[in-house]
Amino acid sequence: MGFVELNGIDVHYIERGQGQPIVFLHGFGSCAEAWYQQLDAFADRYRCIAYDSVNHGHSGNSPADQREPDRVDELDAFLGALGIDAPIVAGNSMGALTLLRWAVRHPARARALVPSGMGVLVGDGGMPEATRRSLFDPVDHEVLFLPSGGGFTEAFPQEDPLRYGRYMRLRSTATRIEASRHPRRATAVNPRREELAERVGAVRSPMQIIVGERDWLADAARQLHQLVAHSRLEVIAGAPHNVYFETAESYNKVVDGFLAEVVSA
Repeated sequence: MGFVELNGIDVHYIERGQGQPIVFLHGFGSCAEAWYQQLDAFADRYRCIAYDSVNHGHSGNSPADQREPDRVDELDAFLGALGIDAPIVAGNSMGALTLLRWAVRHPARARALVPSGMGVLVGDGGMPEATRRSLFDPVDHEVLFLPSGGGFTEAFPQEDPLRYGRYMRLRSTATRIEASRHPRRATAVNPRREELAERVGAVRSPMQIIVGERDWLADAARQLHQLVAHSRLEVIAGAPHNVYFETAESYNKVVDGFLAEVVSA
């Protein structure tokens, strides 16, 4: 566990293993520790690093009356602070959007890219209205455990209450609760989200796209695959938006095979 100051805000990160760095980027409302199943799977071969984006996990909060810092600027600053030049970057949902926008800025810098739960968006990407409200509407001041939106299948909380409970506890930090009570507007420039479709085709780093069959962004992921000619696409049967967490074994198997071919070979 460590902390680093990025653009004036204290940022928390976790790190395990040695070797080629893999940087894991969490989704909106989530946290670095939610990647624990990936750290368990890859830390024997890679230097696994995950950080809490500003207003998440154990990192600091940005001013409540201002827009959030651009998360690509945050990633650039984090890589610079840790001296990482050519990372593998894996991200889910918001983290994958950050990954894609970062890759547009740096088309060949990454050793490999693994976006999941994301693609080229049109409008809100087809997000269900109930999910949108649970993610972006202010929460009540009595809420202590934040709802998970539509990130999991309906059966997951009953079929695997242990892991579902872990996810709820890990993400419901004081930092995230404060930000959920006082939502900030995101900042996304160079590129803007709307520019991805015309610019993402320039990315040259190897890319493995992963999406759950039941993810509302499955079609957006397929569109991303079409726009990045050298990319690979894996649709995991029955998997939800948080494909890396609920179906971690399947997700890890795809990532392991991809990295063995493009990085470790």
